[in-house]
Amino acid sequence: MKPANHETRAKTSDSYAPLAARMRPRNLDEVVGQQHLLAPGRSLRSAIEQQAPHSLVFWGPPGTGKTTLAKIIAANADCHFVELSAVTAGVKEIRAVVGEAEQLKVLAQQQTVLFIDEIHRFNKSQQDSLLAPIENGQIILFGATTENPSFELNNALLSRLRIYVMRSLSEEDLRQLIERVLLDDQRGLGARRLQIDPATVGLICQAADGDARRCLNILQIAADLATGNRVTPEVIEETLQGHANRFDKQGDIFYDQISALHKSVRGSDPDASLYRLCRMLAGGCDPLYIGRRVIRMASEDIGNADPRGLGIALEAVAAYERLGSPEGELALAQAVAYMACAPKSNAVYNAYKAAMHDAKASGSLEVPIHLRNAPTKLMKELGHGKHYRYPHDEPHAYAAGETYLPDKLIGRRYYEPVERGLEQKIKEKLAFLRKL
Repeated sequence: MKPANHETRAKTSDSYAPLAARMRPRNLDEVVGQQHLLAPGRSLRSAIEQQAPHSLVFWGPPGTGKTTLAKIIAANADCHFVELSAVTAGVKEIRAVVGEAEQLKVLAQQQTVLFIDEIHRFNKSQQDSLLAPIENGQIILFGATTENPSFELNNALLSRLRIYVMRSLSEEDLRQLIERVLLDDQRGLGARRLQIDPATVGLICQAADGDARRCLNILQIAADLATGNRVTPEVIEETLQGHANRFDKQGDIFYDQISALHKSVRGSDPDASLYRLCRMLAGGCDPLYIGRRVIRMASEDIGNADPRGLGIALEAVAAYERLGSPEGELALAQAVAYMACAPKSNAVYNAYKAAMHDAKASGSLEVPIHLRNAPTKLMKELGHGKHYRYPHDEPHAYAAGETYLPDKLIGRRYYEPVERGLEQKIKEKLAFLRKL
């Protein structure tokens, strides 16, 4: 009777676990997605099948199976699995695991896999504490991160790890996952005989945004809210109240999105530019941050090809500051669409970089004496401003042959206007003046 009671208690306990936890894959055949890593013949798949785990880092968005895959690999190789979170653990906990791993290796001939979630949160000293145990074979390190390892992990640790990039699940992957849950009587929702049409499943997949955990959480809540056993679009809408797409305000996703917005504007694609803007706004990005970047785009990528771009960007930010959200967001959209369609020039951007380089590299070059200010009698006696030619008194308001750069830099050219927009006329004017 005791084993039966124990089994009953276990089942009851499992029934209260989140659906995502109950449906966690137990072997490679149950893993959905990541076929670029797990398809037959792939290096990771081969290492798993050969029971030859190596130290690695899984890098990818939330809900793509990083922890699950780590556990499957360790179990398949009959390794002792220890899980730490970089949020709460430190060097003390790492040393304790290494000590336990050494004993286990001697007494049971069993290797230990140390899995560290959010490994990018470890500081340099914490990361360095992992080097010797990995090098000496005391542990096999599995890390998981949503951040770019090349930015967040030091080179010494990176050199000892292999990076595997995890991808967001496709809609097909998520549909397959939902179907499995609906048919599973033991761990899933099969016993409830839920009715969900393909269109409603599509709504769940869209809201899940490539995240398997989110997909199952939405499905579980929707099943609890459903009247009878039917999950309708209205139930999904109620489930998704307050839902926002995946958007990390400080991590890679954030910088990838702002990079995509900038490059869409530079690439003269108003449709992609507006989508990227809305993607960031919908994800909770500060509109004023976007506004600052839009102002930068106006100078960096449009410049004097259309000087109105900078004014429109500034006015859009001012409009947002006055109106707030959501009214002011339309002004940002107007600016982004305008700049995407405007003629492009990075001539001022390139000229600024080149001039800044010379300003830093050439030292404290003196101002030529004819350009110096002469507000006092002494300065005039010293020749300050002598022989200066006033352009307004000369033809075309241009003192032909006059020089304004330090003697060492005479002849340098930084600004080379392009043949687009207003800069085409600027280019023609400069060519005319130089001939004089």
